[in-house]
Amino acid sequence: MTTASDTRPVASATPSARGWTAVARDYLVLMKPSIILLLLITTVPAMVLASSSWPSTWLVLATLIGGFLAAGGAGAVNMYIDRDIDEIMSRTRSRPVPTGRIPAHHAAIVGIAMGVSSGIWLTLTVNAFAAVLAVGAFLYYVVVYSMWLKRTTVHNTVLGGVAGAAPPLIGWVAVTGEVSWTGVLLFLVVFAWQPPHFWALALVLEDDYRAANVPMLPVVRGEAETKGQTLAWALLTLAVTLALGITAELGALYFAFAIIGGIGFVLVAWRLFRTPGITAAPGLFRYSTLYLALLFAIMPIDHLLIG
Repeated sequence: MTTASDTRPVASATPSARGWTAVARDYLVLMKPSIILLLLITTVPAMVLASSSWPSTWLVLATLIGGFLAAGGAGAVNMYIDRDIDEIMSRTRSRPVPTGRIPAHHAAIVGIAMGVSSGIWLTLTVNAFAAVLAVGAFLYYVVVYSMWLKRTTVHNTVLGGVAGAAPPLIGWVAVTGEVSWTGVLLFLVVFAWQPPHFWALALVLEDDYRAANVPMLPVVRGEAETKGQTLAWALLTLAVTLALGITAELGALYFAFAIIGGIGFVLVAWRLFRTPGITAAPGLFRYSTLYLALLFAIMPIDHLLIG
């Protein structure tokens, strides 16, 4: 009987046959760079909020390097763990591991090495608390989410969001060495934002997740409930962003965007809720990505302008 592994491209077996540029590109893909970029975008603004002015440039760079190692390592180990799922799903079957361009055990070794390096680097260059949070997020994503939540419960997206929401808290701790209510609210903004952002994508990929037997919300509870919960979490995101503005004593610029952008987020989620089918889902996914990036970009601008 022919298996998925039997049909992997033969040309991908040896790195020298493909060229080192192609190999390097595959290892970059292994680390999920788009996710890393979004996570790091939320780290720097948190560091600025934690400072009375622009923090030490070296501290920012050191924290970003540590964050890159933790997030990239988690992505690599996740691709090792999810290699059976990735072979089934049309969106992921072209990834380096399921195609055989990168051996599965190489992905695991690289990912674990990056996770360990993140903890060592942050301990030496930032502080031990930031290192503990980064390694904790790495382990949570790899062990709790990838190995357990994703495959066993419909609550995987919500509970798994702990790891994705850690970067701004890590940025806060990198500067202050402690957790405060502002740091917690920075965490909660990303935590609340993640479910509607990801469920918009999950609606589009429902058939893929069903084929792979992954219990995402649209597969288990259906389209209508997914849309309803997406709207509810968009409303929660708006509320948390306003609470953050109050606690962090941000100014009119931040509140203007938090209100206008947040209401826009809710309206796009409402459009998805009220529109039959999933035609509005890609629009929500795109809007949510831009919305979070701009929200965090405006935080340091507002803070430095009024500081």
